[in-house]
Amino acid sequence: MTVKSVDTKNCYYCSGNGYFQLVLGGSETCACCGGTGKKKD
Repeated sequence: MTVKSVDTKNCYYCSGNGYFQLVLGGSETCACCGGTGKKKD
């Protein structure tokens, strides 16, 4: 049995969340991935 790892290629900057948690509260869309949470190829 072989196990394949699924590489989703999450965005490095937002850790795949698609947004940043701001210090003062709320959130901002990640400009690097455009809010998708995945790295742009």
